[in-house]
Amino acid sequence: MSINRKIPTPEEIEKEFQEFVQQKYGGSVRLINASANEPSPEGEAEAPEPKQTFDLKFDLKPKEIKQYLDRYVIKQDEAKKALAIAVCDHYNHVRECHEDPTAADADYSKQNIVMLGPTGVGKTYLIRHIAKLIGVPFVKADATRFSETGYVGANVDDLIRELVTQAEDNLELAQYGIIYLDEADKIATPPNIIGRDVSGRGVQIGLLKLMEETEVDLRSGNDVASQMRAAMEFQKSGKVEKEVINTRHILFIISGAFTGMADIIKKRMHQSKIGFNAEIISQTDDTETQYFENITPKDFIDFGFEPEFIGRLPVHVVCTELGVEDLFYILKHSEGSIIRQYENAFRAYGITVLFSECGLQRIAEKAIAQKTGARALMTVCEKVLRDYKFELPSTGVEEFVVTAEVVDAPDVELKRITAEPDYNRRTVMCEQVRRYEAQFYTEHQLQIQFDAEATALICERALAEAQTVQQVCDQLLGSYQHGLNLIKQNTGQSTFTFPQAVLENPDQVLEAWIRESYTTKR
Repeated sequence: MSINRKIPTPEEIEKEFQEFVQQKYGGSVRLINASANEPSPEGEAEAPEPKQTFDLKFDLKPKEIKQYLDRYVIKQDEAKKALAIAVCDHYNHVRECHEDPTAADADYSKQNIVMLGPTGVGKTYLIRHIAKLIGVPFVKADATRFSETGYVGANVDDLIRELVTQAEDNLELAQYGIIYLDEADKIATPPNIIGRDVSGRGVQIGLLKLMEETEVDLRSGNDVASQMRAAMEFQKSGKVEKEVINTRHILFIISGAFTGMADIIKKRMHQSKIGFNAEIISQTDDTETQYFENITPKDFIDFGFEPEFIGRLPVHVVCTELGVEDLFYILKHSEGSIIRQYENAFRAYGITVLFSECGLQRIAEKAIAQKTGARALMTVCEKVLRDYKFELPSTGVEEFVVTAEVVDAPDVELKRITAEPDYNRRTVMCEQVRRYEAQFYTEHQLQIQFDAEATALICERALAEAQTVQQVCDQLLGSYQHGLNLIKQNTGQSTFTFPQAVLENPDQVLEAWIRESYTTKR
């Protein structure tokens, strides 16, 4: 007995798939059929979609890239130089191929990069900002999510598809993108493994093909949505157009902490120094990153990487560990400082938050103890300020200061800030005095500091006269710039501590200082 099955129309397929998506994901996922336009009049061919184009205009120099990175990431000067050079080499070649396709036939080794360094030192941040500066799509993924094709786990080809998504389906733009694979040290194959290592060696082989040059089908065999769209396309036109992207010009960067790599390098270096005339290698005060500077491809192979895989990563970039002062500098000076986020968060409630230098220093000290680099800054700030974000928007507090006391005892200080308006007001005004001192140095290159009594008197005067700290200080020090510069010229002194007497008799004190400078003139 034969069964006549009705072939569904494209509209019925789409409706059925919409119902499937609705049942599985609810209202959070929706299928949009971009090709569902009004049908063209019979006999007329549908106009093809315009081809997306991308005009690559790369004209950056290595120093320009490093100067840009300096705004967001501190230290790591050698890493920035190496990255800037590799990126310029890569995209200069890409631009040449873009302008002259025959240039692709020239011998050229792609500048794929491996980055080594502890967590939280800015590896991802560096690459993300490089991609932003150049204007190419950027994809970051953890190596641990992938497995060899055919096994449970993500396929490395998905990285290319994600790149296309980040490029908003502009295939030409996507083929110039950057793929960043973090925790790549986790895909190294242990030397004593038994059986097939589908998440180590298998992933390396899969990445090897991508890093060389291959074409990746943008329709994944495991993606139900793409397969349904292909079925609808076939039902409509009788054929399915294959969409692929070439990986020739995609820049691949892998990174990781590479724990244990230093021991491999140390052992190799020690063995090479054995003998009567061998140089004694100090094993005190050494760090992993110091050994990373001497890394060779053989060290990567001994660590568990395939020779062919590490051979496709010719550029080795080392990032150094950060100290307390580095974290303090990030908080205070980096354009991407986390405190900007907290300033914006409180500003949304009409509250101004001021971070004092001593407060930033304590945040940096607490963060360094967590041994996760700059990432710990967010953790510390969130723990300290969580209750402040919850409580203060419902109070009349309009501004407060994150002092060392706030960082050390946030609950105690929060109660004082909300219960003692005078205490909070004076704390804010003292911080404004400190900021006036910093502003004076920026404008005149003269370091001034009001002592405790002078600071208290400035706050009292501002309250009594209903003036700002800025106004009080400007009135007091209106003529001080020229006088202090004269003293500096006579004696070389550029740092001045202002006692209470400066506020009580500013002109007399300055005249006395100037007369004294002539007696001690250099």
